[in-house]
Amino acid sequence: MAALSNTDNLCDFDDGPVKAGSVRGRSVTAPTRRRCVVTRDHEFADVMIRFVMGPEGQVVPDFVGRLPGRGLWVKAERNVLDSARLGQAFSRAARKEVRITGEMLDLVRKGLANRLRDGISLARRAGEAVCGFQKCREKLVSGEGGILLCALGASQSELDRLRSGCRSVPVGWVPEYVLASAFGRDQAVYAVVVQGALAQRLVADCKRFSGVAETSLPDPDMGQ
Repeated sequence: MAALSNTDNLCDFDDGPVKAGSVRGRSVTAPTRRRCVVTRDHEFADVMIRFVMGPEGQVVPDFVGRLPGRGLWVKAERNVLDSARLGQAFSRAARKEVRITGEMLDLVRKGLANRLRDGISLARRAGEAVCGFQKCREKLVSGEGGILLCALGASQSELDRLRSGCRSVPVGWVPEYVLASAFGRDQAVYAVVVQGALAQRLVADCKRFSGVAETSLPDPDMGQ
């Protein structure tokens, strides 16, 4: 008999919030792997969506992973959240009938966008984020950059100039209004968050958002 892989016994639910530690006063979740209730694929929890059962049998997204109760895990992908199998998968994992909103995809997309805005705002207030081409370029060249945030619809050629010689820094695509709101501006195109716990959080949140975004995201390496 073939030996089981080290992911064969992973669960697609949990019995409570994922335990976290603290880095400089910020909550940080350990990298735990979960199994999607729909696709049965394994992924790290920080790039998946946790759902919990509400008091009336409805499921609600738990973006932070702190709501009490049994957590059900789903891949942060548009086709999965929009799948006709989603309700059936939730009911199977919860072992009882559950209700889901017909606008679950939009609910998750908006929730992730709000979480991105809050994370960027937190980084700005902590002095760990800068906005604007020149300031971002200085952070990237200095080697401090943890993530480069770029507004959807930004010029690919300008982005190439900004990233020249610094392409190892991950790029996260976000709605323009998210960046503008986080920095209290009418318009914002680029931001850099320095290396650290907040940058790591934003890398994961950008990956989740890109999976459920309504539009195809640009390729950050286009034109290399």
